[in-house]
Amino acid sequence: MRMTDVAAPDSNAPAYSVSELAFALKRTLEDRYGFVRLRGELSKVTHHGNGHVYLTIKDDKAAIDGVIWKGSVRGLGVRPEHGLEVIVTGKITTYPAGSRYQIVIDSMEAAGVGALLAQLERLKAKLAGEGLFEASRKRPLPTMPAVVGVITSPTGAVIRDILHRIRERWPCHVLVWPVVVQGDQAAAQVAGAIRGFNALTPGGAVPRPDIIIVARGGGSVEDLWAFNDETLARTAAASDIPLISAVGHETDTTLIDFVSDRRAPTPTAAAEIATPVLGELRALVSDYDRRLNRSGARLIEDRRTRLLSAARALPRPADLLALAQQRFDIAAGRLDAALGRNTAVHAQALLRVTARLSPQALGRQRQVKADRLTDLSRRLDLAARRAPDRVAEHARLPALWTRLNAAGDRRLRRDEDRLTNLEKLRQSLNPRRPLDLGFALVRKADRSIVRSAASLGPGDWVSLQFGDGDRNAVIDGGEAPAEGMVAPPKPARPKPTTPKPDQGDLF
Repeated sequence: MRMTDVAAPDSNAPAYSVSELAFALKRTLEDRYGFVRLRGELSKVTHHGNGHVYLTIKDDKAAIDGVIWKGSVRGLGVRPEHGLEVIVTGKITTYPAGSRYQIVIDSMEAAGVGALLAQLERLKAKLAGEGLFEASRKRPLPTMPAVVGVITSPTGAVIRDILHRIRERWPCHVLVWPVVVQGDQAAAQVAGAIRGFNALTPGGAVPRPDIIIVARGGGSVEDLWAFNDETLARTAAASDIPLISAVGHETDTTLIDFVSDRRAPTPTAAAEIATPVLGELRALVSDYDRRLNRSGARLIEDRRTRLLSAARALPRPADLLALAQQRFDIAAGRLDAALGRNTAVHAQALLRVTARLSPQALGRQRQVKADRLTDLSRRLDLAARRAPDRVAEHARLPALWTRLNAAGDRRLRRDEDRLTNLEKLRQSLNPRRPLDLGFALVRKADRSIVRSAASLGPGDWVSLQFGDGDRNAVIDGGEAPAEGMVAPPKPARPKPTTPKPDQGDLF
């Protein structure tokens, strides 16, 4: 049964349910405030994961919640940020589950130039922190580009100025990518044009530009605001092709100027920066050619002069060859006699070798080798008979080796024990050992050691040397404590642990 069907016992007015009243208020607000323009400062801006944006619009006296549905976020003129003053357009509605009203925002724009510049400064600081403005990442411009890409409006005076300037200075292939340079779609179209130029394949049907010019004429801050877009700035920074920004006049500054490889004060200056002057290059090449010819001529003349000077100082070739010719004639005259003597010497050597190869000489050599073989056989038999005796002698070697190892071990143990005893004796004679046991060394003012109490008088200055440092004291002249009196115990110091030796301590 609905609550509206039950009347109160003391009234004829029907009772509303909570949902009926909430939805009635919702319809009333939406009918009355279906279109509202609201100005205020944004706070509590939350970008939800599903694409919606929840925020609060406030002034110095009141605040109202707002929501931007995902489909309207892309069309906003500015990005919602905390502290930004904006003018929003939408309708007032309620959220029945929470009994609160809110504005559903359809469009948003910054409330004045101050807010726009504040948002721009925050974005500039963000991109600068990422290193997009660093000079080290900017690429050098090509000296003589073959293809120049221009991104601008095809109907303005800017494109005519650029084409005219390039035609005068450096006739080359110019590709124009037409875009709108003002309004909500300008940033997206310019960014798409930059990506399109970079996507072209070198050597393809459409040539890939060697340099890109993004140009626009002057205007107000609102007119140039599209070139302050964050997406456009990141696209320009990521371009593989060097990019020149020529947006506005010399005093105008946009975000794309900071991320581009070069900024031009005007579009005409951008055309001058991108291209050299063909006439100047021709004159420069001609000048280089003349200087090269003059330098080559001077070099050849210098080498010719030096060659002539060196030739005059050299002797005649006949004089250089005369001595060698004489030596050659003498050697040729002596060659026949030398060959005859060489033949006689080799003939005598051949006769000596032939005599050694006679049957009598071979028989004598065979007899000598047979006698030597007989002697070696006799010596081998004698060695075989003595072998058993040597084997018996070698059988005693393992026992001798065992005895030698045992004697060496005993000698090492005796030396180790002796060394341990000497170390203990050295420690007992160490003058600092009593100090480590808690005693103190008493010295006078002249650093001499006090050997008796009688050598000290009241008021004398003494130095007490302990194991861990020195302390000064003055003799007060008092009597020694009576017999039976016990001094307050001192905290025991831990004794250093020393490894126990193999045998007992003798001290």
